[in-house]
Amino acid sequence: MSSSPSTAQARPARAGAPAPERRKLGVLAVAFLIVAASAPLTVIAGGVTSTFSVTHVAGVPLGFLILAAALAIFAIGYAAMSRFINNAGAFYAYVAQGIGRPTGVGASLVALVAYNMMQLGIWGMFGFQVSMLIGEKTGLDIPWWVGVLVGIVIVGIMGVNRVDLSAKVLGVLVALEFLVVIVFDVVAFTNPAAGFSTEPMSPAALFVPGVGAVFAFGIAAFMGFEQAAIYGEESKDPRRTIPRATFLAVAVIGVFYALSAWALALGIGVDKITDPGGISGEEAGPPLFFGFVAENLGVIWVDIMSVLFITSIFAALVSFHNAVARYFFSLAREGVLPAKLAAVRQTTGAPWVGSLAQSVIAVVVVIAFAIGEAGWNPESGPYPVITLFTWLTNTGALGLVLLMAVVSLAVVGFFRKDARGVGVGSRLVAPIVSAVALAAILLLILSNFDVLLGQPESNATTFLLPAIAILPGVIGIVWAYVIKRRRPEVYARIGHGADAGDAQLGDA
Repeated sequence: MSSSPSTAQARPARAGAPAPERRKLGVLAVAFLIVAASAPLTVIAGGVTSTFSVTHVAGVPLGFLILAAALAIFAIGYAAMSRFINNAGAFYAYVAQGIGRPTGVGASLVALVAYNMMQLGIWGMFGFQVSMLIGEKTGLDIPWWVGVLVGIVIVGIMGVNRVDLSAKVLGVLVALEFLVVIVFDVVAFTNPAAGFSTEPMSPAALFVPGVGAVFAFGIAAFMGFEQAAIYGEESKDPRRTIPRATFLAVAVIGVFYALSAWALALGIGVDKITDPGGISGEEAGPPLFFGFVAENLGVIWVDIMSVLFITSIFAALVSFHNAVARYFFSLAREGVLPAKLAAVRQTTGAPWVGSLAQSVIAVVVVIAFAIGEAGWNPESGPYPVITLFTWLTNTGALGLVLLMAVVSLAVVGFFRKDARGVGVGSRLVAPIVSAVALAAILLLILSNFDVLLGQPESNATTFLLPAIAILPGVIGIVWAYVIKRRRPEVYARIGHGADAGDAQLGDA
């Protein structure tokens, strides 16, 4: 790590505010970027089906509504704070200004690892699905990592171009995802396997043994909603755009997932979908969704949804890639990371070095997993899904829940000395409630981590992966004190880069 000041800071900021040409994103554009990260079709066809199969809990749909309520409470304080902090580092800047610079640097490294883990893990599912589709349609046996490497190049190219271009591409993909899932929902509700039932929305069906695993699986479906603040420096009116986009995303994700999970339970049959012996290993997971589609809509719809399933994963990859690139930029701009990571393209304002760094990390990790595939027993399941996808996405989700709990406390600290005209409900009550709720969810994830990894019993991986998400926080705190001792002028900027009038994204 380098504590040298960002090269971007060597150039004068234009009136201490982001350049007007950088202000490309409106409420809907930011909301699309958020929802894209949660990958609607991937969640319903992959995440929800797997949750039912693993937990055998019928109340999964209600779980989404409860999680949405908890995250909406978190968003109250988060949105209030976003009115006063405009920084591409988002969580990092919030924690630095609300709790302290050392904790802020610790949070920044946790965020960087968590977002990378989410993005890298999703590549596993992407590679597997692309390989399967090509094999089914052409008979060619393409290794999963080939499609991943091609995808990394495409995502990298998008990452160094204008962010509003990415938003437009994601907007189209997300709209198509919603359309096909809505079609599925309508067909499932009108053709229930065992008659219409409200059991999946009943508290009695949720609060049973296994509810912890339901919440742990479910929280991963919301990952990405907290990304709104990352685009604050690129939004038309961040004080209004970021809060509105955040609440819109939470509401849409929560209600849509709850209704779609309910439709899935009715379409398959509540008793069957929750019966450990009612579904074979080959039927569990995405095959449940696509099997229903084939039976009720026909093979052509299966083909359409299979392609959109892949584009859904791709949309999430682009969204998380953009988030990682902007974290690199923000930390480098303030001297926490090497200054070169703060470089941006003059024509697009995109943080191209941060984007390239994320792409290189992805290539290295994918190659490492590809080499590690040697000796894998195919009967254990698809390697890129069981290892790369399952290990890394669950680890990333754990890190992001930890971050949100810390940010809730940061909101309280930020408004402690100066309420800034914000009501007690937004600056104190909501953050405390969300901190407690998120801490409970974090404990549930930790206690059910072996379940999330599909392990019959805990092993070294059960403890190593959570450590990978948590230990960077400790390292970051130590690194902050090193910066304080060696470069006090850099330490003073931590978490305050954008607000202090430093050069902004797009100014170089």
